[in-house]
Amino acid sequence: MTSIRHTVEVGDDRRSIAVLADAGAAPGVLWLGGFRSEMTGSKAEAVAAAGRAAGRAVVRFDYSGHGASGGCFVDGTIGRWLAEATAVFDRFTDGPTILVGSSMGGWIALLLARALAARGALDRVRGLVLVAPAPDFTEALMLPAFPPAMRAALERDGRVTLPSAYSDDPTVITRNFLEEARDHLLLGAPIAIGRPVHVLQGMRDPDVPWRHALALVEALGHDDVVLTLVKDGDHRLSRPEDVARLLAAIDEMAA
Repeated sequence: MTSIRHTVEVGDDRRSIAVLADAGAAPGVLWLGGFRSEMTGSKAEAVAAAGRAAGRAVVRFDYSGHGASGGCFVDGTIGRWLAEATAVFDRFTDGPTILVGSSMGGWIALLLARALAARGALDRVRGLVLVAPAPDFTEALMLPAFPPAMRAALERDGRVTLPSAYSDDPTVITRNFLEEARDHLLLGAPIAIGRPVHVLQGMRDPDVPWRHALALVEALGHDDVVLTLVKDGDHRLSRPEDVARLLAAIDEMAA
């Protein structure tokens, strides 16, 4: 495993992105983590370990403001993190690659695949494996849950602070983050990426309801889409049996 610090440049904006890259054969895997998650989380580590055992290339990274990467979390946006994912994909993947996205990473994976299709590089994508994918979560899931007082505070102060079920530190949500995300909404129109997609979704997910996964499946504009509903699964889907499903989906996509 090679640990690399990669500088991403978008216009005049530079930030240092931490990358973990395991060399191996194609099709490789690009892990796209979730909101406030890190590339050393349990599912990402399991995917990397399985890749090493199979001799498969696996690339992981932390978005800016996450984990070992530079930058401030409050400066993050969907577009900013998509640009970082694109830069890592271009620099560190070689040959057909499976995009594996968890939660927000599922949204990033779909956006990345769409961008690659637009530039005629979709042959670089073998398929997508999405775990509790959260496309449009800002508009479809987060904002509707804000009570009127929180919406007023967001307008007044430009930010609100939310408790996190996954960290001792609260999450700061900025008005800029929510408004910028509107430039990247996917649901409500056909999503044309033309590559196989396998969605793994827990039915006891308190953060991304399983019907959100159904809306994604309906939006995907091709037939090669598989949805696995885990009746007792939560948002993390990190139990041994859940991880086994994830690894099996990757193996099937690779084959």
